[in-house]
Amino acid sequence: MQPSTGVSPAEPSDRVLTVPNALSMLRLAGVPLFLWLLLGPEADGLAVLVLMVSGATDWLDGKLARWLDQASKLGAVLDPAVDRIYTLATLAAFGIRDILPWWVIAVLVGRDVVLGACLPLLRRRGFHPPEVHYLGKAATFNLLYAFPLLLLADNTSGTLGAVVLPVAYALTAWGGGLYVWSGVLYLLQVVAALRAPRWRPT
Repeated sequence: MQPSTGVSPAEPSDRVLTVPNALSMLRLAGVPLFLWLLLGPEADGLAVLVLMVSGATDWLDGKLARWLDQASKLGAVLDPAVDRIYTLATLAAFGIRDILPWWVIAVLVGRDVVLGACLPLLRRRGFHPPEVHYLGKAATFNLLYAFPLLLLADNTSGTLGAVVLPVAYALTAWGGGLYVWSGVLYLLQVVAALRAPRWRPT
């Protein structure tokens, strides 16, 4: 976590119109569609398809940013933000549908609430938000693949349901554990930054 000292040559560019950013905006536009499918007609098959497309484009936009040399400051903020919105929207919908217990949802959402409350404190001390940790990325990956399986398990019985349900629960538990643990690591970074002597330019 570094003080805000301006843009250096190694930092991502200010470009907005890039292929990765377009994919992130496409994923963002899918959030209300996903919620409507899940809570309106309860078209779970189509909702799963939206989640699968979101997961695929989430993987693809990072690859394209590197392959096409189109990394941008907007993309660095937009990509994890869309992941977070998808995660929170899905958790809320799953709570309403009784697919996940509310205490699990409260733990995962509480992690984001605590970290979000730390951002103004960091900015006041002249620090950028912590960079996305690889554990946080792994947690999001697990959760985004657990969610479609939870939906599938909720709509499947017999042998297939018996196979899918434990896999869905395992991915949810693993992703949720990593999500909370990455939040603890972010929080430790925040505490260390706030305890450090106030940064002054030389």
